[in-house]
Amino acid sequence: MRRCIERDHNAFTIARQCELVGLARSTCYYQPTGESAENLALMRAIDEQYLRTPFYGSRKLAEVLGINRKHAQRLMRVMGIEAIYPKRRTTWPGAGHKIYPYLLRNMEITRPDQAWASDITYVPLRQGFLYLVAVMDWYSRYVLSWRLSNTLTGSFCLEALEEALSRGQPEIFNTDQGSQFTATAFTSRLESSGVAISMDGRGRAIDNVFIERLWRSVKYEEVYLRDYTDGWRAEDSLSAYFRFYNEERIHQALGYRTPLDIYRQTDSSGSEPPDDKRIEIARKKMIAG
Repeated sequence: MRRCIERDHNAFTIARQCELVGLARSTCYYQPTGESAENLALMRAIDEQYLRTPFYGSRKLAEVLGINRKHAQRLMRVMGIEAIYPKRRTTWPGAGHKIYPYLLRNMEITRPDQAWASDITYVPLRQGFLYLVAVMDWYSRYVLSWRLSNTLTGSFCLEALEEALSRGQPEIFNTDQGSQFTATAFTSRLESSGVAISMDGRGRAIDNVFIERLWRSVKYEEVYLRDYTDGWRAEDSLSAYFRFYNEERIHQALGYRTPLDIYRQTDSSGSEPPDDKRIEIARKKMIAG
């Protein structure tokens, strides 16, 4: 709905347009967080370094970047990175929120819509930053939906979930234990659809391995190659990238096919995809590696 908003409309203000289409103004405006240019540069450097070495805590990141540890810790908190965890922590459990068990351990994922996963990551802008959430089908790597937000409130995650559910329904939905995903509005939406809820163990990046690898692809193939001036540009560029990722980008672990091919379970001629067993073997090797 953000694309319905005309920033230079002659008759209606942005606020009025947001009201008419039912869009939160914060979602529309993408106002950058008030960090200095120096801190924004450091945050981008932290993000790049942490993607390469997710086992680095604040001490090592501070040493690599040549800043004091307290400075590194503050920026990591803003970005959602917690030093004691081996993965990016953009979310924390909410007080009193129910935590669900992890259901995917040792489970063989053999078909689309058997398991979906969702996660949040940090996206730098030239003068600020955003948070990106995506919903992915675990078997095919197909990205069913995604949203950007300038805050870590749960509304953009719920919006992404609603879009994904409009396209299909998984048997299991896996997330981390963040408050956005443990909130009643999010979990009740899944439970009302008969979806089993699964949540990563604390500090176990491997539990949501495929969406973690999606973030690596998004960062190296899109985000770090761009210099987004604002959220509007980020949204347009990411929209083009996710179309490419789903429909054109081939994956070795998928038998050099695209996520869309595998999600639909047919190739361009309408036949079943060849050698599913080989695809699963490759997938297991990637998890083990």
